Amino acid sequence: MLAVTVLAPLPALAAKYAAIVVDARTGEVLHEENADTLTYPASLTKMMTLYLTFDALDEGRLRLDQALPVSAWAEAQSPTKLGLRAGKTLRVEQAILGLVTKSANDASVVLAEALGGSEAKFAEMMTRKARELGMRNTVFRNSNGLPNMQQVTTARDFSILSRAMLSDHSRYYPYFSRRAFVYGGRSLNNHNRLMSRYEGMDGIKTGYTVASGFNLAASAVRDGRRLVAVVLGGKSAASRDARMEAILDKAFDKPSRGSEAPVVARAGDEDALRVTAKGRPPAKPETIAQLASTVSTPAAVRPPVRARDEDADSPKADGSKWGVQVGAFSTREASKRALAQATKQAPFLLRAAKPAVTPVKANGSTVYRARMVGLDEGTARKVCSELTRHGHRCVTVSPNEKL
Repeated sequence: MLAVTVLAPLPALAAKYAAIVVDARTGEVLHEENADTLTYPASLTKMMTLYLTFDALDEGRLRLDQALPVSAWAEAQSPTKLGLRAGKTLRVEQAILGLVTKSANDASVVLAEALGGSEAKFAEMMTRKARELGMRNTVFRNSNGLPNMQQVTTARDFSILSRAMLSDHSRYYPYFSRRAFVYGGRSLNNHNRLMSRYEGMDGIKTGYTVASGFNLAASAVRDGRRLVAVVLGGKSAASRDARMEAILDKAFDKPSRGSEAPVVARAGDEDALRVTAKGRPPAKPETIAQLASTVSTPAAVRPPVRARDEDADSPKADGSKWGVQVGAFSTREASKRALAQATKQAPFLLRAAKPAVTPVKANGSTVYRARMVGLDEGTARKVCSELTRHGHRCVTVSPNEKL
């Protein structure tokens, strides 16, 4: 059994405003205020419940179409909820959608009991995973965020979880873009109202209790750059949303100073130079919605294909093979990490590709081009479309160019 230290003092913590904005790719902190102040996560808790659910789907311990039993404890949860009845069942995908749209407390317990045997044991799993991810100040006592004085976190910790969700479970992330979910004949709208009005926002989760105030973890992508932001302790949903818009706008105006940012693009390719410097326009809302709808098909989910750890020699072009370049970096290790990240973001499209890290002399110094090769033209273009949608730089490499 996991031993945890109770971080929350008694009596209950007072809700206090806290915020942080982080570059999703580099981890650079662009804004922070009270980012390490302890407070309550409220329904942001469900992000960890979903993270562990996605882990289980990847590992084959759950299936999207699997029916899970509803217990009396799940039925007894306080609103908001789906109104589940003990003795009935709920499919895994229904539970996921219930969490990301309605923030259903009963559906969260169904997942927790399926994975942990009991909600208490699942909460221990949640805290253990928090430590593995680097969330040092977070303790979970339940799966849904209903009031518990010992369930505490910080804005920084939930920015870590937000980035982990994007990097580790990108194939499931489009669920967070769902605007509505139909269950029991009712259309349940997503609580994150900013997705309908803030350019580039496509998730992640809202939360509220009296003790926590109004919370929001969000992610948005503009010009090929993705940011994650967390606002805790808002006085109202409207003021929280307004503050989120303000800190994201300010952060997007700041240039990235990430140490692993690409330092050179392909010579002689104006499009490549433009993409490396500025990225591409964010996906249109309808494109994001289409992506979310495709994820809901169980057959579309497969285990990730990881980039090889070893370097791959750059193969010679044979007149028919294309590739994609995800950057040119100052170190070989940075190029390897970029390729591994790209493979996580587009595992199906890159399942037959090979990583290639190639040193190139540029302006008197050596940079390392990071490419995935062995693709056809259509797949290469689809890969870059998918990667830029998630905030990564990407350019296609034709067979006429030296791979």
